[in-house]
Amino acid sequence: MSGMTPGESDVLLVIDVQNDFCPGGALAVPRGDEVVPIINRLARRFANVVLTQDWHPADHFSFASAHPGRKPFETVTAAYGPQVLWPDHCVRGTPGSDFHPSLTIPHAALVVRKGFRRLIDSYSAFYENDRKTPTGLGGYLRERNLTRIFLAGLALDFCVRYSAEDAVRAGFAVAVIEDACRGIDMEGSVAATRRSFESLNIPCVLEKDLS
Repeated sequence: MSGMTPGESDVLLVIDVQNDFCPGGALAVPRGDEVVPIINRLARRFANVVLTQDWHPADHFSFASAHPGRKPFETVTAAYGPQVLWPDHCVRGTPGSDFHPSLTIPHAALVVRKGFRRLIDSYSAFYENDRKTPTGLGGYLRERNLTRIFLAGLALDFCVRYSAEDAVRAGFAVAVIEDACRGIDMEGSVAATRRSFESLNIPCVLEKDLS
């Protein structure tokens, strides 16, 4: 990916910088709050910014509490394949679902809410976990002639990863701003993410690279 200076056809896609994914939250990503000042600085360089927001009903299928006898981080089989069970998190309308209070991107033009369908989880900003139900983000970006996506946010090895992979498959140029992300790292998931990015030719860049 040549030319890292953000232009009019570039968009910063900020993934799930919400209270429940930050320290003290229900599904905290280690040091997740560290991305906030970095993302705030990055956003000032982009004319186009989109935010995603995990937005679950209280009885969401992906919650361990919805499966008697099951514990968080176990895996069950859903209609669409394996599903990790999570602690209850980002329940719509609760403080945990709010964006981190220090996240300051007033010119963000769109918030994509995901995971609001009770029976299906949604990691990617582009598709639900069945890999076929679209969020509409791809159409929005094309309508606005935005062709290159820079990703930042939480968590590197889940929602950032799935969003980056789907963006490539949808035909967009993609880069992940690595120091503006943090990972959960379950059973080698960060290493697996790096391998996936390499296989798809998704570059990992740093904030300083976007001069």
